[in-house]
Amino acid sequence: MLFTTATFICLFLPIVLVGFFGIARFSHAAAALWLFVASVFFYGYWMPEFTLLLLGSITGNFLVGSQISKPTDTGDDRKRAQSKRWLVFGVAANLVLLGYYKYANFFIDNLNLALGFDWHIGRVILPIGISFFTFTQIAFLADAWRKGVREYKFVHYGLFVTYFPHLIAGPVLHHAQMMPQFREAATYRFNSGNFSAGLAIFALGLFKKIVLADGISPYADAIFKMADAGVSPDFAEAWLGAVVYTLQLYFDFSGYSDMAIGLSWMFNVRLPFNFNSPYRATNISDFWRRWHMSLSQFLRDYLYIALGGNRKGVVRRYANLMVTMVLGGLWHGASWSFIIWGFLHGLYLGVNHGFRALCGPMLTARLDCSRLFGLASWLLTMLAVIMAWVLFRAETLQGASRILQGMVLATQAGPTHALLWNAGLSLEVGGIWCALLGVMACLAPNSNRIGDSLLAFCQTRPGAGALIAGASTTAVAFMLVMNIMRDSVSAFIYFNF
Repeated sequence: MLFTTATFICLFLPIVLVGFFGIARFSHAAAALWLFVASVFFYGYWMPEFTLLLLGSITGNFLVGSQISKPTDTGDDRKRAQSKRWLVFGVAANLVLLGYYKYANFFIDNLNLALGFDWHIGRVILPIGISFFTFTQIAFLADAWRKGVREYKFVHYGLFVTYFPHLIAGPVLHHAQMMPQFREAATYRFNSGNFSAGLAIFALGLFKKIVLADGISPYADAIFKMADAGVSPDFAEAWLGAVVYTLQLYFDFSGYSDMAIGLSWMFNVRLPFNFNSPYRATNISDFWRRWHMSLSQFLRDYLYIALGGNRKGVVRRYANLMVTMVLGGLWHGASWSFIIWGFLHGLYLGVNHGFRALCGPMLTARLDCSRLFGLASWLLTMLAVIMAWVLFRAETLQGASRILQGMVLATQAGPTHALLWNAGLSLEVGGIWCALLGVMACLAPNSNRIGDSLLAFCQTRPGAGALIAGASTTAVAFMLVMNIMRDSVSAFIYFNF
């Protein structure tokens, strides 16, 4: 079930909201159970065949987490050893499950290609959201071992994992970020200010997805699909395709993040921000502090630091960076394109850290204060990100290679730009789209700040909040009609991961 469909907006969301706050008047526990069941239904509506897999994963991790944090009278050392064995078992089981569904076909295909075998296991279907609910639960197990986090109620743990605004595409949550909110009585009382602000931010995210991301997507689709099919774009088409996808992905993911936050505010729940104007970053480290923030923090805390971080020398630090980013690329998908994309970002991070170390703290501080250096650094960062996104988008390495060659070799174009012309698209219109969306991505107010300001405003001025809710409802209805009139409804890009 997509956030952008009439089924979700007109049926699922109103029913769940009314049911949650109605039931909460009599029982908070029953309201939490209602939201858990609704979230499982939300998942099952999309992929009913994997509902049992989701529930089995939740049950198994709940039991393992209980063992990790289980009190014992046998002494601290023995308890620690038992907990660690349960942790290793739990993490390994999660990774095996993820590995089978996400990487089995990739592994077998490459093994057959390398060794000339002809093994077949059938096409394994990827359950939607498996990367997110697996990483969320691995974080829970690690926190249970390191911090003593414990969840006594299965329904609360199930709600933590399946909570529908974040289930399919994040953010990757920590137990402490969410579950204490469901122990507060205020969560179960309807709050008109939270609802109005949440509806407004949901409408903003819907606009980013339906109008901006989906509006520009035909240009990226036309160029990348033909490149994957064996047709080389000219210089202008290659650059247009790369920049268009860079902006499409930005507004698609930013739109989802806004919608998830807005939906949660309607339920009096605050999700952590997961997207913070990454195309304003002036170096690649800053980019990763702003893009998919919860995943970046997960990779840093549970992989990079676990590998030793920067505590074991310079060489080991750069190796840890590279391993972390390559595995981060592989997390996004089972293909060599994602692996190379992760390798490139590992290389970018290594070069950035090496440059700053070579300059030293004094020169680095001076450079950071220079507007000219800041502009040059931003341009270089964006160039590196755009080039890497080509690999992220292309379905084949050959298609990515054709796009990148077109961007670098400046091949001559015909007067019509054949790839775009055959798709009924105009280079000039695509360029205008890129200019407008680029300005919005780099200069428009940050939606996180807009949301916080709206939230404070609606909570202190109920009358104005009602007007905002009315305007937001009208905007949502208008965009819903626009989406219904299209030939097809597109899923969020991160649903594929």
